[in-house]
Amino acid sequence: MAERSATPTTDGEGAASGGGATVDDTAVDGTATRGGPVVGEDGLARTPWAYGDPLLLTYYDTEWGLPVRDESGLFERLSLEGFQAGLSWLTILRKRERFREVFAGFDAEAVAGFGETEVEALLADPGIIRHRGKIEACIGNARAIVDLRADGGIADFIWGFQPEDTPRPATIAEVPTTAPESVALSKALKKRGFRFVGPTTMYALMEAIGMVDTHLIGSHRRGASGVWPN
Repeated sequence: MAERSATPTTDGEGAASGGGATVDDTAVDGTATRGGPVVGEDGLARTPWAYGDPLLLTYYDTEWGLPVRDESGLFERLSLEGFQAGLSWLTILRKRERFREVFAGFDAEAVAGFGETEVEALLADPGIIRHRGKIEACIGNARAIVDLRADGGIADFIWGFQPEDTPRPATIAEVPTTAPESVALSKALKKRGFRFVGPTTMYALMEAIGMVDTHLIGSHRRGASGVWPN
């Protein structure tokens, strides 16, 4: 998702996003850092935010930054980025399985059919983020994804904004929070009816799905996407 953070940043929709380089700056030994990758007990170097919790470590090592091109996978990541606004990514990871259950495995067609009955049930479910605006945005985004099928689908739409180059950050401070492409993607999605898709959130999405590689230089995951050279 982005250089994940426990400290949200605002993203233009009256909400906040954990995208970009705002991170929990706690290294594996508990000391603060604004530097480069931190070597873990296993001898592997990672960005500092990966050490905040075992869930974050697993997510960093096995998911974050790998290409996602299927509709349900992109719908899930787009939705979770939106639900994270104002919260930590760890909160989302802890609730992710329940999100998958109540949003029909992020089947866009199924979620597009949700109505007020489903919204009220979701608002009563403590296993997810009970925010009406975000829930309604998720349902609306599902409908927009279904509509996009006629124009090639959400994967082609999002990946059409892939930059020609990727950052090569050596430190957390060098990781961008937005890019011209994330601004353009945000505007294009909003024109198609999407919500909670501000430029910072979209940059976080681009990082999460491998459209850019912001693994720090020296991290054992740098270049893992296969999209960009190490």
